[in-house]
Amino acid sequence: MEYDEKLARFRQAHLNPFNKEPEPRQHEQRASEEAPEVTSEEALPELPPGEPEFCCTERVMDLGLSEDHFSRPVGLFLASDIQQLRQAIEECKQVILELPEQSEKQKDAVVRLIHLRLKLQELKDPNEDEPNIRVLLEHRFYKEKSKSVKQTCDKCNTIIWGLIQTWYTCTGCCYRCHSKCLNLISKPCVRSKVSHQAEYELNICPETGLDSQDYRCAECRAPISLRGVPSEARQCDYTGQYYCSHCHWNDLAVIPARVVHNWDFEPRKVSRCSMRYLALMVSRPVLRLREINPLLFNYVEGLVEIRLRQDILLMKPYFITCKEAMEARLLLQLQDRQHFVENDEMYSVQDLLDAHTGRLGCSLTETHTLFAKHIKLDCERCQAKGFVCELCREGDVLFPFDSHTSVCTDCRAVFHRDCYYDNSTTCPKCARLTLRKQSLFQEPGPDVDA
Repeated sequence: MEYDEKLARFRQAHLNPFNKEPEPRQHEQRASEEAPEVTSEEALPELPPGEPEFCCTERVMDLGLSEDHFSRPVGLFLASDIQQLRQAIEECKQVILELPEQSEKQKDAVVRLIHLRLKLQELKDPNEDEPNIRVLLEHRFYKEKSKSVKQTCDKCNTIIWGLIQTWYTCTGCCYRCHSKCLNLISKPCVRSKVSHQAEYELNICPETGLDSQDYRCAECRAPISLRGVPSEARQCDYTGQYYCSHCHWNDLAVIPARVVHNWDFEPRKVSRCSMRYLALMVSRPVLRLREINPLLFNYVEGLVEIRLRQDILLMKPYFITCKEAMEARLLLQLQDRQHFVENDEMYSVQDLLDAHTGRLGCSLTETHTLFAKHIKLDCERCQAKGFVCELCREGDVLFPFDSHTSVCTDCRAVFHRDCYYDNSTTCPKCARLTLRKQSLFQEPGPDVDA
């Protein structure tokens, strides 16, 4: 209660200055006495109840240039919709013309005009002038609502002022441009190339020379030269072709050909089109590394740990037939690398990047440990699907993904590695099956009754 009383006293001591009635002066009283009575037509409109009485002598106050935080003057124009904002903008323009040039009031009015125009742009209906979605050359452009000013138009190479300009972004390749530049685009969407032809250029910077391009940009066909007249020729390290400064912004990207041949991850300068293509392809498993460069596994230590993929493929049949594993969704541990549970041949550039930094080896080790723990310790059903070495018939239960076992490629039987090689790599299970087949198809002797 003490706090409420103190708060009430504070509010009484700090009354709204606009609610105070000004003390009448002597000359104002005399003027009011001598002034003729005003007719009903010329009378000022009555203020609504609760509104403080305030008289503004300057036109600037009508536009809210001298704003206060205590009350709202009667003459203050508060624009709440597009029509009112447009009216306020026109009135503000008229005030700017009437005020003295280079005066403080005129400067304040100009600032107010800028704010009104920005507010009009924010309240503008998106469907009034531009559609939200535009489809052009397989691009699917979506009208952006962000007000960021850090974007650059990919067509005209100028800054996109999101506060006052309309701009679009392609949902497929992230191509950004002004609304006025949409009809000037001549390059199809890069995602269509990724969908139809998902493969890399595996030759390191296959340069053919600027004369083979007729001294023109490989994308927009603008004249270029190595001397910079009329435009500078910039080479893309991925395609080996030359581009103008509008199509080549000196963006950096890792070149797949240099990775698979030289294990070189240093970013090189590429064109805008190549940068988008490499960004969309970075997670696609399209590299058969053993066919492209099989010697790479002998010299790169990070690739040795990736061989755990083979063990994960051997664990996959256990999870497919295990109800508990399906309910726990253990295979979703590799949802970002789905190709790891499909084969052990295909690699993506992202896989090689993570192998180079060591993150892939740690991730695979954790996943391998989790899977092995479920099969060998947690799940009784998976434990029952283990093997016993048919050569020595001793030791613990064996699983095909154990490091000390060998698996027959024909019958998929599991043995101790030492036992398997001691028997001249002959699988006893396959040998028994062969003998059984021979006995079944063996012709009966003459002493056997028909």
